[in-house]
Amino acid sequence: MSASSDKRVAIVTGGASGIGLATAGILLEQGWNVVGTDRDAKALAAAEKALVAHAGRFRMIQGDVTDPAAMERLVEETENEVGPLKGLVTSAGIGRDVPFLETTAEMFRMIHEINVVGTFNIARAAAAAMRASGGGAIVTIASVSGLTGNIGRAAYGSSKGAVVNLTRIMAVELARYGIRVNSVAPGPIETPMVAEIHTAAIREQWNDKVLLERYGTPAEIGEAVAFLIDGKRSSYITGQILAVDGGFVACGLNDRSRV
Repeated sequence: MSASSDKRVAIVTGGASGIGLATAGILLEQGWNVVGTDRDAKALAAAEKALVAHAGRFRMIQGDVTDPAAMERLVEETENEVGPLKGLVTSAGIGRDVPFLETTAEMFRMIHEINVVGTFNIARAAAAAMRASGGGAIVTIASVSGLTGNIGRAAYGSSKGAVVNLTRIMAVELARYGIRVNSVAPGPIETPMVAEIHTAAIREQWNDKVLLERYGTPAEIGEAVAFLIDGKRSSYITGQILAVDGGFVACGLNDRSRV
């Protein structure tokens, strides 16, 4: 891809699988030029094959969101080689389902380092570039576990709660530069991470509380992200947390046999 000022250019972290990959594909379909980054080299290679139909408008670059210098280089290379950065999606993240009393300090730090510090690192680098070029949009990926007290999510849920508040603070501080900042908070989504940690019992619990009685798809999250990052369709929206969760956070007492 060669640099051009008339391109809509976005970076998607965690772009090699799950929500990140689905989002990258949707953005490409909607005319964006996408630079995806992930620390998993094998997943990056597979993602390049999955998006081969869009060759010429995307690239996948190995990178670690916990390394601030690497994220600054990523933004710089994107702007030099593709065009001014107008969108960022912070999809890189990890999760664990571990009871509070079994959660170690090491696990807690690791999850926060990737989910919170990683989001901060790339968002700070991207926002600086957007400020210099006249604005843009940032969409963070939070979670319904950052909005409510889900069992087994002491480390993960608190990290996503931090992402929620970071999103709001960025929206407040960056609005003056024409940068909108919003967040999508997914419910249970059929991703490789979820397949790894959700047992049959956990899935039954989720399906009982999700009003639509199913898990969502990565593409359903990607469509919400694509809306929020689009300066024409969501130009007056900033500082918002959109739960894309099949009605999970809206669900109180729930006895479907009585309805």
